[in-house]
Amino acid sequence: MRLKKGKKTKELTKKLVPGDWVLIKHSDIDWVAAEALDRCGVKGIINAEHFITGSYPNLGPSYLLKRQIPMWELSLSEEDFEIFTEETEAKIEEDLLLVEEKKYPLKPITEKEISQGLDIARENLPAKLREFTKNTLEYAEKELGLLTKSLPIDGCLKHLKAKIQEKEAVVVVRGKDYREDLRAIRSFIEDRHPTIVAVDGGADALFEMGFRPDIIVGDMDSVTDKVLKLTPARIVHAYVDGRAPGKERLDKMGLESTVIPCEGTSEDLAVLLLDQLNAAIIITVGSHSNMIDFLEKGRQGMASTFLTRLRSGDKLIDAKGLSVIYRARPKNTYALMLILAAFIPLMVLLLLSPPVASWLKIFLRQLKF
Repeated sequence: MRLKKGKKTKELTKKLVPGDWVLIKHSDIDWVAAEALDRCGVKGIINAEHFITGSYPNLGPSYLLKRQIPMWELSLSEEDFEIFTEETEAKIEEDLLLVEEKKYPLKPITEKEISQGLDIARENLPAKLREFTKNTLEYAEKELGLLTKSLPIDGCLKHLKAKIQEKEAVVVVRGKDYREDLRAIRSFIEDRHPTIVAVDGGADALFEMGFRPDIIVGDMDSVTDKVLKLTPARIVHAYVDGRAPGKERLDKMGLESTVIPCEGTSEDLAVLLLDQLNAAIIITVGSHSNMIDFLEKGRQGMASTFLTRLRSGDKLIDAKGLSVIYRARPKNTYALMLILAAFIPLMVLLLLSPPVASWLKIFLRQLKF
């Protein structure tokens, strides 16, 4: 079998093809990473960390189990992990990983292990919640600038203001259930043509579903080259000190971009930008809104998101809520089909009625003469 190695799952998925086996080093694997590996068509996953540490009830292992993707844990030091090349020919026999002349014992991850791990994580959840709340409040005080200051955009985004001002906008984040959210509001997007802002990898998800983002916001580390080139506007999320790692990639590709420093996440930056450019409403797709969402992203608090939502106020609407209250207008093609569907049986009835049949016979006789 072909075994491919990668510490960062989002980097590894770019190199995978269906049928690959993977060796990762990803503790508490999250739902988004698990779904990405599944969509790449991996045959099995070997993890040099624990799939569930018990820190919090992460969702990735349960997703992989449901998708019937085999999982094993492998005890490896950092040095041993580096011994593996990026692509290796290997075998798995009787819970042993065979690579050349070496044998590595594997621990299979079953439904029982996942259930036990999640039980421990749920027991630890109250303590985790206290720690998460404490971090959120502590950082909220440090990041109050998100609430009181404007983004330093000056006149660099004037070309976007006309497109966004007093109009609907959709922010797409590659979070849990983002594909389902997009399907739920497809009719809204097709009817209303809102400005679509993708946060990093959300841009690729949009293209896969037949949509095209107007703007990409983020550090550009999980967007494909093709999508970066096809998107009209790119906004690089920079640190507050001005460092912007994502700009280097765009410069090498010869693509123009705007750099905006922001204390929060790229998702926060996208929402704040739309709010500052006076969008009428901002619909969020796949957004992170609860503690588990943030812990799965490796964040120990949600101060910036709390402040961003506080600032944006009633402009923010979640896609799930929108899908319930929004009803698409009937399209012209649907109306035409409805008229035809009603017209055809009416014509059949008329043709079968005796008076109409007699009139047709007389009419046809006259045509012969």
